[in-house]
Amino acid sequence: MLLAGDIGGTKSRLAIFAGDADPRRPLVEEVLPSSRYTGLESLIRAFLKRTNRTADRACFAIAGPVIDGRAAVTNLPWIAEAGAIRRQFGFRSVRFLNDVAATARAIPLLEPRELHTLCPGEPAAQGAIALIAPGTGLGEAFLTWEGTRQREHPSEGGHADFAPGNLLEADLLRELRKESDHVSYEKVCSGPGLWKIYCFLRERGTEEEPSWLARKLAGADDPVPVLVDAALTEKTGIRVQTVSLFCSILGAEAGNLALKTLATGGVYIGGGIAPRILPFLEDGTFLAAFRRKGRMADLLFRMPVHVILETRAALIGAVDCIANG
Repeated sequence: MLLAGDIGGTKSRLAIFAGDADPRRPLVEEVLPSSRYTGLESLIRAFLKRTNRTADRACFAIAGPVIDGRAAVTNLPWIAEAGAIRRQFGFRSVRFLNDVAATARAIPLLEPRELHTLCPGEPAAQGAIALIAPGTGLGEAFLTWEGTRQREHPSEGGHADFAPGNLLEADLLRELRKESDHVSYEKVCSGPGLWKIYCFLRERGTEEEPSWLARKLAGADDPVPVLVDAALTEKTGIRVQTVSLFCSILGAEAGNLALKTLATGGVYIGGGIAPRILPFLEDGTFLAAFRRKGRMADLLFRMPVHVILETRAALIGAVDCIANG
């Protein structure tokens, strides 16, 4: 039996699989609120007790950097060590993967229905594949061909310096530098970044904030879903400008990542935000920024671009890691 987990700062998805089973068909699966537990060990213990299951191998896709079998979970005071978990639960083996790297590992296993194509491009059969994933943060990872399969590589590229692509973005950078001397792409190209963009545009006063939207935002625990839903029902206004600017910045950084990894096998957009804003990603703003790379524009035109619709991709990658090493 295999235990796989997708461990996030807000929620964690744990599942038990038979060793030879389809990674989309767990024997049992639960989503648990991460903050309710003191660490990964207590989360695992609660899950195994609740489901009355056991496992002999495990792999966890963790939202945070993983170095030498040790992981610090972003947005939680958790430090986890694979060796300690193996000994505590008697597992034969325990693997940790960064959650974005786990999602990247799942890409070759995804089915057409689990993807939405923005540009079919001309994929190279053994070309590198890039993944950019805006969510609570901005995750990045990539795959390279290693003779018989694609091998995933983690990255913390989302923390690289934000580079404005136009005067409006330069003004955004100038405003954000009042808060911090380092403004990364993650600061503007994530869920919290989407809110920062909205506040920036609201302060500029070029578009008035409707009173009904102000009331909704004031009463929301998380303003981002409110903004996205409002933008999807309107053709103009500050919320539409917010999501459009977000897509332009996302496209520019996706193009940067594609160039740095020479992603001739394709560029994939993961995370929880992209599937919700498909109409904006399709309107040309994203692809225009993605391809605005001077002499390299033709190379970017040939690269396929897909949005990952499958919300369990990181879990699929974790299962594949256990089963296939």
